[in-house]
Amino acid sequence: MCGRYANSKSSPSMAALFDAEDLIAGAWSPLYNIAPTTLAPVVRRSKSKDERVVELARWGLVPPWASDPGIGSRMFNARIETVSTSRAYKRPFASRRALVPADGWYEWRKLPGGGKQPYFFTRPGGVVFAGLWDTWNRGDVHLMTFTVLTCPAVGEAFETVHDRMPYVLPPERYAAWLGEEPAGEGELLAGPAPSLPDDIEIRKVGRAVGRADNEGPELVEPVDGDEGPSTLPGL
Repeated sequence: MCGRYANSKSSPSMAALFDAEDLIAGAWSPLYNIAPTTLAPVVRRSKSKDERVVELARWGLVPPWASDPGIGSRMFNARIETVSTSRAYKRPFASRRALVPADGWYEWRKLPGGGKQPYFFTRPGGVVFAGLWDTWNRGDVHLMTFTVLTCPAVGEAFETVHDRMPYVLPPERYAAWLGEEPAGEGELLAGPAPSLPDDIEIRKVGRAVGRADNEGPELVEPVDGDEGPSTLPGL
């Protein structure tokens, strides 16, 4: 699963990176502990503008038919195995796919003696998650929300921490994901590149990230921790 991630990029830098129009206009500051229901940047293809845009959306997809937007707090992830058939996700998967920029993501490993140790998965330049967006409107309330797709973890080190991970897209697949190039369902949901684990650093970090109100770059800094010798491959 992916329940926390970090994004320290500015909106102008994301606009330049994705060749998109910046619609955030200074309303975004870097966050190192993005949790469900937080506003965070996404990149999507705007039909009205006929171009890519960077804008803020609330993490946790709220389907148009939902009676209460609170459902979004539970819909922050969509499984790659069922996203094309799920009642909540099949419509946005068909036509409302988004890119979710990130520095990296957190996962928690269960410890033999109890408790959990957080790890931060990152690489230079960051990563991009496959996402979906949708809108919810009731009266004067208008929400744009998004979810992050997840898939089975790839590689022994990833699997040792958690059995699932966000679906990380390589740059050559951005256009197809955004619907700018033709692609079948099998191609869209092919999963991460097999070489991805070779590029990712898995960093043991402090437990402060477990509290959603904790924030700051120190959350992604490596720590020795008190878990004892690591049994993770490559760590």
